[in-house]
Amino acid sequence: MVLERHSPVLHLVQMVRDESHRFAVTFHRKRRQMRDRASELLEIPGIGERTRQRLLQHFGSVRAVQTADAAALSSILNKAQTEAVMRHFHPELHPEQEPQAG
Repeated sequence: MVLERHSPVLHLVQMVRDESHRFAVTFHRKRRQMRDRASELLEIPGIGERTRQRLLQHFGSVRAVQTADAAALSSILNKAQTEAVMRHFHPELHPEQEPQAG
């Protein structure tokens, strides 16, 4: 089907094409960002794939895990894992202990 260059119908079809492409690209970027963000949990020592899945299933997102307090995390994780997650997301609350001279 050939449409004239200055046809309003051609212009409409181009606008629909451009909008659908923009939507698809935005969706893909958001999905990729969520996938990459979810892997941040795997950077935490003691957190593996299964634990990551449990955390995401319970809290719904990495941001919710990040804002969760220790009590909420400990309902899903053991003590060492809870401390590791808190240290990862809130290093200012858990300064590394310096070895004592002695």
